[in-house]
Amino acid sequence: MAGIKGLCNPRFQRVQEMLSEYIDAGKEVGASLYLNIDGEDVIDMWGGWRERERETAWTEHTIVNVFSGSKNVTSVALLMLVDRGQLDLEAPVAKYWPEFAQNGKENVLVRHLMSHTAGLPAWEPPFSFDDAVDAERSTARLAAQAPWWKPGTRGSYHASTFGHLNAELVRRVSGRSLREFIASEIAEPMDADFYLGVSDKDFDKVATIYPADEPPPTAAAPAASAAPSEPTEEEIISKRTRLGSFSGTLGDPLTVFNSPEWRRTDFAGSSGHANARGLGRIMTALSNDGVSHGVKLLSPATIDLIFREQASGIDAYYMKPIRWGIGYALAPLETKDKGPLPFILPSKRTCYWYGTGGAMAIAEVERRITIGYVMNQCQAGRNSLNGAYYKAIYDCL
Repeated sequence: MAGIKGLCNPRFQRVQEMLSEYIDAGKEVGASLYLNIDGEDVIDMWGGWRERERETAWTEHTIVNVFSGSKNVTSVALLMLVDRGQLDLEAPVAKYWPEFAQNGKENVLVRHLMSHTAGLPAWEPPFSFDDAVDAERSTARLAAQAPWWKPGTRGSYHASTFGHLNAELVRRVSGRSLREFIASEIAEPMDADFYLGVSDKDFDKVATIYPADEPPPTAAAPAASAAPSEPTEEEIISKRTRLGSFSGTLGDPLTVFNSPEWRRTDFAGSSGHANARGLGRIMTALSNDGVSHGVKLLSPATIDLIFREQASGIDAYYMKPIRWGIGYALAPLETKDKGPLPFILPSKRTCYWYGTGGAMAIAEVERRITIGYVMNQCQAGRNSLNGAYYKAIYDCL
């Protein structure tokens, strides 16, 4: 059996066994899991390898790209500015970023920017990864761009733009880059392994990230006799978003996402590197009255703001149902749905988000439960393991 290191309360032995079994079976290369209940760490374990060749063990401080799992920490930073009275959710973005008022965006509010309802889910094509790397120029393009719908009336995942938009808002309000804010105000005080932009000196902590082996599902061919139908508004937005997002222009993901250039980027929505403890410690503040490991990040009143529903229904990017709160997706209220993480249990006060391949962070405020999961073998579809760990944790509660 794979040698699993770290902490695991005996109550959750089955979860530890699963991690070991998946590594032995090759379903995981390396991974870490974190669980905090009522402010106490009950799982903080890791195992496996940093690469498929099994040359370097995954250790306590191994980190890996968590892709959109980065958005969890970006939202904490913004909420901290709200908590301090420096940022008003109901204020126009242009109050802090005057250039943003171009092209009919003078009434776009801060909460729209934080809830994927601002109408800027992508750049107007053509757009490339090289364009995105020039953060000043690409952010200015978003400030000049017209919204694709009336802000606040629809939710559609801002996959590539969420980070650029909200990082600029933090810079305008705090006078510091989001990278600097997260490092000094969040990660360093609570000793959390989360890096928005990895320094060269920390490259030796980074595990190789592997794309999912399973190809994406293909749509069934229409029947020969079926007349072509007009695309829905959601389908139009979805296609347009992918054309204007840099994620589809990267070439070989194994090469790009393991490159020094990618690791150094500080894309607030996609290039964060962490382990499960790093994500989990930060998210524990949401499920523990704003405090995690002796560090106070937020007040309970600010945490309550997360659960103000901003949009609900079919999200055009995913073509799946999502309830968007402020900064996070919210669990379904009554029954499970077929959203991006379909295993999430119904709850009035659970928020979450995840990254391509499976890394996730979940805060269930009602029961004061926080879950973090990070891995270097990306998974897709029926091969995803995050739901299996989630179910095992809840079975053990």
